[in-house]
Amino acid sequence: GGKCAVKRTVVVSELGDPKTVVHKDADFEVTYNDTVTSDIQTIYTFNHTVSRNKTEGVRVSVNVQSEQVENPILIVVRQKQAVLSFQVPLILRGLYQRKYPYAHVGRTLCQPQTRALSETQFFFVDVSTLSSQGVHYQLRVSRVDSFTLQTDKKFSFVATPSQPQYFKYVFPDGVDSVIVKVNSQMNFPCSVMSIQDILCPVYDLDNNVAFIGMYQTMTTTAAITVQRKDFPSNSFYVVIVVKTEDEACGGPLRFYPLRPDELIDAGNRSKVLDVVVSPAINSEVYVMGMLFCLGIFLSFYVLTFLVACIENKRLVEWSVPSEGMVSADANYGYMGMESLSSVEEDDYDTLADIDSDKNIVRTKKFLCVSDLARKDKRILSKKYQIYFCVLLTLRRNQDICYYNFLCAHPLGALSAFNNILSNLGYVMLGLLFLLIVLQRDIMHNRALLRNDLAALECGIPKHFGLYYAMGTALMMEGLLSACYHVCPNYTNFQFDTSFMYMIAGLCMLKLYQKRHPDINASAYTAYACLAAVIFFSVLGVVFGKDNTAFWIVFSIIHILATLLLSIQLYYMGRWRLDSGILRRMLYVIYTDCIRQCSGPMYIDRMVLLVMGNIVNWSLAAYGLIERPNDFASYLLAIAICNLLLYFAFYIIMKLRSNERIQFLALVCILFTAVVWGFALFFFFQGLSTWQKTPAESREHNRDCILLSFFDDHDIWHFLSSIAMFGSFLVLLTMDDDLDTVQRDKIYVF
Repeated sequence: GGKCAVKRTVVVSELGDPKTVVHKDADFEVTYNDTVTSDIQTIYTFNHTVSRNKTEGVRVSVNVQSEQVENPILIVVRQKQAVLSFQVPLILRGLYQRKYPYAHVGRTLCQPQTRALSETQFFFVDVSTLSSQGVHYQLRVSRVDSFTLQTDKKFSFVATPSQPQYFKYVFPDGVDSVIVKVNSQMNFPCSVMSIQDILCPVYDLDNNVAFIGMYQTMTTTAAITVQRKDFPSNSFYVVIVVKTEDEACGGPLRFYPLRPDELIDAGNRSKVLDVVVSPAINSEVYVMGMLFCLGIFLSFYVLTFLVACIENKRLVEWSVPSEGMVSADANYGYMGMESLSSVEEDDYDTLADIDSDKNIVRTKKFLCVSDLARKDKRILSKKYQIYFCVLLTLRRNQDICYYNFLCAHPLGALSAFNNILSNLGYVMLGLLFLLIVLQRDIMHNRALLRNDLAALECGIPKHFGLYYAMGTALMMEGLLSACYHVCPNYTNFQFDTSFMYMIAGLCMLKLYQKRHPDINASAYTAYACLAAVIFFSVLGVVFGKDNTAFWIVFSIIHILATLLLSIQLYYMGRWRLDSGILRRMLYVIYTDCIRQCSGPMYIDRMVLLVMGNIVNWSLAAYGLIERPNDFASYLLAIAICNLLLYFAFYIIMKLRSNERIQFLALVCILFTAVVWGFALFFFFQGLSTWQKTPAESREHNRDCILLSFFDDHDIWHFLSSIAMFGSFLVLLTMDDDLDTVQRDKIYVF
């Protein structure tokens, strides 16, 4: 050991036994090899100069050389304003109370504040034990020259569970926000980064690091944005702790010890890390990000206004020659002044002769839109307006939120404001779509009021309730996605997907309604089905992980629902689910397949439904075999696959029926397809994933790529909102070519 002054005194313990206390004046950077027993207590006295303008770290390292576990030595460090104590070997506990002993312990001392420009302070290291036999140890106290981190300068160090590290950072003038990044080339051992205020004690062990401040578990990467306003002293500690076990980072689970008090050798758990503190973005970047976001979506309002002006000019020119086509029969016109409440859908459907007429009409081999647009316009307007009304009634530690922490810009209590701001597109474009639909609705009603013959009996029947519901659902998707991004995690992902199911379902209903206005599902039935989908989504989140029984039940329900819907679509609703259904099925099989082999009457519908069943049965089989952890996304994939299949079928059948797609609709289709392609590219970048542990998720984090403010997922928000808006416009405009075609010449498919 080093040279030091030694003074011995004898004291009497509480039990009356004499005990020798050895006082030693000790020096920094000297290793002391000593022995301690229950009869001898050693106190080392150190002094050092503390400066107000310079923070210097002090580190105490103790290594026990003898394997004395029952009676470890106790180290007590007494400072001017703080006391630190620990035992060696240090026993750290893991899951199931597993115990891991560490014979080498290193702790950094908390730095007391001083008001004087410079002063000399003393601190004492007491070493004692209850062991009657001598315990050999090594003690070394050293200065940490790099205790204060410098801006934009990387510093490398080594940490273990019993030798945590922490460093101080002081905000420089003019910097109000910084991002602290810790990196390592080693995935394991699992570690924790914590940001703590300049207070004593510092919580720097695995069993207390989560008590105060902000923290993140990490494998290779961790990043926390720190704001000056949260730390009155304009400084903070960056604390790095290596955990005793790796389960928190997705590592393997060790075997449970055979005996409760058994000590487990933790092995080598040292980890090389580096830390760098960089200034975060300033307020100008926030403003630029917000202006950019507003500018993009306001440009769609301007473009829509210009297109509307051109379209209105064309419609005015077209309406002049159509004036002579108005019917002279006043009773044939639209009775727009009558109250919607004066007539109900059942006024027509409950008559037996009309029911018989339905069977005759809807089972024709070649159906036209006029055959399925026989109900009173007032009834259907009321029926489809309910879609919009009912929709309005469907309101629903840094280490638990799965952000992209390398591009997470806080604002107030919002940790990733950029992910929330980028959802603005859904709201603004949803509102714009509602305005476009409102404008079309008003123009159509004006045409009906003046008994315009083209509006009365030409084109696809105009019902706008579903369009209003779609626009509102797009706005709600933005709001719910913003709520999800306040703290994205596994349990609240359903917020982000609920209205995606809604949008997919409404789009399919709208596609079907175009050619089947009389027999489309009611709003109550449709929303009940969508509610059931969302209910299954919640069940999948709670019970779906590796639960075979759940997947079997869900797959059976999925297949049965597909079959029932197929029958409903094929027979245009003219079938009954009752006790005679099995007998009728066998009769059809006998007459059409055995007695005489005849093909299906409705070839096109049969092709669509066979393909739909193949796709859905395949998805059901995939879910049952693979049982994906992300059940909400799996359910959304089912909805999107069915929507794309039906949409492709609709376009193909439209072209087969010698209908054409007008220029505006064609532009919308091509533009939307391109935007969807780019959107999906950014979606699959996977900057975080709650299917893994938070630490493993952060391995996917990446820096901002747009304006130093937005990341890949923000661009997905931008592009997907534009793509959804474009998809809605496609649905709204793709049958505009039929506006001058008689309904009895428009085919149903």
